[in-house]
Amino acid sequence: MLFSNDLNSAQIMMNFTFYNPTRIHFGSGQINKLSTEIAKQARILVIYGGGSIKSNGIYEQVKEALSEHEWFEFSGIEPNPKYKTAMQAIKLIQEKNIDYLLAVGGGSVVDAVKFIAAAALFAGEDPWDLLSKQAHVDKAIDFGVVLTLPATGSESNSGSVMTRGEDKLFFGSPLLYPKFAVLDPSVTLSLSKRQVSNGVIDAFVHTVEQYLTYPVNAKIQDRFAEGILQTLIEDGPLALADDTKNDLEVRGNLMWSATLALNGLIGLGVPQDWATHMIGHELTALHGIDHARTLSIVYPAVLKICKSAKREKLIQYGQRVWNLNHEDEQQIIKQAIAKTEAFFQTMQVPIRLSDVDLTAQDIDPILAKLKQHRMVKLGEHQDIDLDKIRKILVMAL
Repeated sequence: MLFSNDLNSAQIMMNFTFYNPTRIHFGSGQINKLSTEIAKQARILVIYGGGSIKSNGIYEQVKEALSEHEWFEFSGIEPNPKYKTAMQAIKLIQEKNIDYLLAVGGGSVVDAVKFIAAAALFAGEDPWDLLSKQAHVDKAIDFGVVLTLPATGSESNSGSVMTRGEDKLFFGSPLLYPKFAVLDPSVTLSLSKRQVSNGVIDAFVHTVEQYLTYPVNAKIQDRFAEGILQTLIEDGPLALADDTKNDLEVRGNLMWSATLALNGLIGLGVPQDWATHMIGHELTALHGIDHARTLSIVYPAVLKICKSAKREKLIQYGQRVWNLNHEDEQQIIKQAIAKTEAFFQTMQVPIRLSDVDLTAQDIDPILAKLKQHRMVKLGEHQDIDLDKIRKILVMAL
């Protein structure tokens, strides 16, 4: 990946290779596609979270679609999937000779299934090495997804995040793309406002972490990203409003936006940031804060501290996404950041560490974990070091 401190020296789209093999089944009633997507001879383990799928009708739809298959189930995947729980699922896989996995849930369930798929066939001694040492994934159990909470895009990419103790780490492999994903907007109507808010914010920050860096003349990627952002800004609040919260058109646009935000398309050939995510992972691991809410807290502070390095794209973001037309470019930047914060507040998420009862005393432990995880050169220029991260966290207070 190309990094440059000279914003005018890197105006050419970077080379890329695009590959995304996940088949998407979008729309109401598409859960019935399970009957043909998974081979009849497969021994399936259906993996889900806390059991809400049994109260909102999704479980029955899956059960009906798999009526001619042999399948088992494993529940209890946490919102931030834990290594210990995943390892329990692997025991069941071994006991039942499972050869296909089906994730039914949001990004956490899908992330857990990715780890389970790789760890169940891992030849090393400790499957945690897949994350802590980035051990190579040689093979993985095939799996599909029934998405119930649009947010992470994990249903159509090859990455996963897992938690063990105070460590929340990422890994990925081309072998970990879902074979297919069912995106039925109607299943999202039972989500709580908190879940809806989190999903919109997660998708929004996924998009800006690939878009709001520095220009490389990637016009298609920029326009796609701006379209996703505008859709989230328009439809996110509608999904929270009592008179439109059951609008399937709104839910469908949000669901598809979250998938497109991190299926690889808008990140092709462009510099990417991800500093907010790396800092946010530590906030979740240390304090149990919802992933999306760590992003809404950290991202505005990143923009404020890094506004000089992001100047050109911040202006473009302000003009194209927020329709700001001031002659003073600094006013565009200032208002673009302010409008971002205001949108986050409209989506009912925190924008300050103090909003989640954290203080300046909590900053050093966050920095210590980032140093432990070797996250000391972040951002699109790899210039966000521990000193700059401290400034970001202080700004976020």
